[in-house]
Amino acid sequence: MFEQKENPFQRAPTSKPPFTIGDIKKAIPPHCFHPSFIRSFSYLVQDFILVSVFYYIATTFFHLFPSPYNYVAWVIYWIVQGLVFSAIWVIAHECGHHSFSDYHLVNDTIGFILHSALLVPYFSWKNIHRRHHSNTGSLESDILFVPRLKSELRWYHKYLNNPIGQVVTLACTLILGEPLHSAFNVLGNPSDPFACHFDPYAPIYNDRERKQIYISNAGVIAATYVLYRLALAKGLAWVICFYGVPLLITKTLYILTTFLHHTHPSVPHYDSSEWDWLRGALATIDRDNGSLLNKVTHHITDTHVVHHLFSAIPHYHAVEATKAIKPLLGEYYQFDNTTVHKAIWRDFKKCIYVEKDEGSQAKGVFWYKNKF
Repeated sequence: MFEQKENPFQRAPTSKPPFTIGDIKKAIPPHCFHPSFIRSFSYLVQDFILVSVFYYIATTFFHLFPSPYNYVAWVIYWIVQGLVFSAIWVIAHECGHHSFSDYHLVNDTIGFILHSALLVPYFSWKNIHRRHHSNTGSLESDILFVPRLKSELRWYHKYLNNPIGQVVTLACTLILGEPLHSAFNVLGNPSDPFACHFDPYAPIYNDRERKQIYISNAGVIAATYVLYRLALAKGLAWVICFYGVPLLITKTLYILTTFLHHTHPSVPHYDSSEWDWLRGALATIDRDNGSLLNKVTHHITDTHVVHHLFSAIPHYHAVEATKAIKPLLGEYYQFDNTTVHKAIWRDFKKCIYVEKDEGSQAKGVFWYKNKF
């Protein structure tokens, strides 16, 4: 969608921007800030139609395919259905930001149903995700993919800094990252280790939020019970093939997308002496997965910068809003269209920990490094 800068590793500016959040808002057409319930719901209906179409194809034709073509068909089904599940997650995510409609009760109701169906506790995720948006780029207060200082790395990290160790670590991060994050706050802030997202009395919640956590848990339990009944009726293999594997792909894509948005050699992180909300919100990067994937996943990857600046903008206005702010942001806008598989491996190897540059005037600015 946008031109790649000559050097994707060119560091973003860390000085206070010459513009304010108000200046950025004025650059965006006013209609971008107004979600339409009908339009938002139409995208949700579109996604459910795709889910139904792929399910119909799988149940109607796959048993007719001879081996090994039936196995190939299942792999294709899992990938495309996982992508559509991811699109549904994006809409559920917008409900949490109240960019689905102007009605909070509608947003929370639909978000609760969709998140529960994806086995994600809605209000738990909503409250934690709000803190992420409020503290992006802060080493002390951010709550997702917070980088470690070199001095904080465990002893075994240097032994994993080789191709085999990196492949194993990357696979574990992508596949197990979401359930471990929910259960034990893995990938969260080091100051809240083992904070279970299902525990209403975990230190990551305040007193006002505790009742909501019970409601979220009830939603996940209800969805799990539905799956249990389906397994009794149709068999565990049916549930795994039609729902379980696509859901695993969706959760993997969620971790991958978040990792790529906040992990890049050009993106700074700040301690409390330097951090402010605007510079933190700009400390993220847009990625281009190609026009088809961008469209299928509702532009979650290529409009992430504007999403952190104005999370109430719905996805169908985010591309227009990004184009509007890019000239104003200038060097503060970070974009990388490196092919996804190359970007994953490259950035996972280059971004092991953060530390200050020696002799730098900016004492509270930290950059990703990988040398032990």
